[in-house]
Amino acid sequence: MLNSRFTKCMISNPLISICIPAYKNTDFLARLLDSITIQRFKNFEVVVTDDSPEEAVGALCREYETRIPLRYYRNDRQLGTPENWNEGVRKARGEWIKIMHDDDWFSDDGSLEKFAMAVVMHPEAGFIFSAYRDVFLDEGRERLMFVPKRRYQAFLRDPAVLFSRNIIGPPSVVMYRRSLPVQFDRAVKWVVDIDFYIRALAGQMKPYYIGEVLINVGLGRQQVTMDCKRQRMVEIPENFYLLNKVGYASLGNVLVYDAWWRLMRNLEIRQREDITGSGYSGPIPDVILSMVRWQRMLSFRWWRIGILSKTGMFLHYLFHYIQITA
Repeated sequence: MLNSRFTKCMISNPLISICIPAYKNTDFLARLLDSITIQRFKNFEVVVTDDSPEEAVGALCREYETRIPLRYYRNDRQLGTPENWNEGVRKARGEWIKIMHDDDWFSDDGSLEKFAMAVVMHPEAGFIFSAYRDVFLDEGRERLMFVPKRRYQAFLRDPAVLFSRNIIGPPSVVMYRRSLPVQFDRAVKWVVDIDFYIRALAGQMKPYYIGEVLINVGLGRQQVTMDCKRQRMVEIPENFYLLNKVGYASLGNVLVYDAWWRLMRNLEIRQREDITGSGYSGPIPDVILSMVRWQRMLSFRWWRIGILSKTGMFLHYLFHYIQITA
C-alpha cells in the first residue's frame, strides 16, 4: 500500500533519500548496500558522497546502480566528518533524509517500510528515530538499544537532556524532513549528533519514536567516537561549545547538571587550568568551577562510587539551584 501510494514520484521526487557519507571501507559499504537492495519499500534514492582518495568506493557503487536508484558523487576535496554528511543532504531530492553511515545497515527487509509508515501514520512528526542494535565488530557481541520511557518523557520536555545521555543514538537511526533548516555543525565531532538533535528539536519540529530495532550500528576501533572518548582536548572544547550554544540556563535541568558533574569527574578536572589547558578559552560558568572545587575534596576513586557521586551532585545542585535558574 505504501509503495503504490508513492511509486509515481519515485524517480524524480522520492519519499526518502538514503544519504551515505562514504570513506574507503568498501566491505562495510557493500553490507549496507546489500541491506538496502532487499528493502520491501522502494520509493527511495541512495546518495553516496565519497571522501576517499582512491576509486574503490566508486567502483563498488557502479555495481549497484542497476539494482537500486543510486547516485554517486566523488568529492573534489576531502570534506571530513561531518561536512560529508551535509554534502549528501545537499544533493538529496527526497522529502525525508535518512543518513546511513557506511558501517551501519538495516536490520531486516522491512526497516525502511516502517520508517515510511511512521511518516503516514504520524504526519505531525518531522523527526523520526528507532530503536537499534549495537554490533561490537571487534568483540562478536550485540546490545539492543531502546529508549527508557522516563528518559523519553524528559527529552520531550527538554531536548537539552541529551547532554546527559544520547537516548536517540547515532544519525543512522534517524530520519528527518529535508525542509529542516539545520545542518550538522562541522566545528565539532564528539557532540555533533546531539548538537544537531537539540537544534533540530528546539523549534516546532516534533519527534516520533519507533520502538522496534530497525538499524544495526557497527561499533569498532575505527569510529570517531572511540577515538575521542575520555580525551580532554576533544571533550572539553566541544562540550563547552555546545553549552554556549544551548545556553547556561540548561544547567537548571538536573539531568544536564549531572552530565557536567560526570564530565568533570571522568576527565579528572581539578582546577580551571585543566579546562583552559584543554584548548578551551571561552567563559566558564561559576557553577562548573564550583563543581571542580567540590570534587577536589575527595579523590576521583571515591567519586566513581555511584551513590556517592549522585549524592554529591544532587547536594551541589540544590545549593546552586537559585543561581542557575535565576
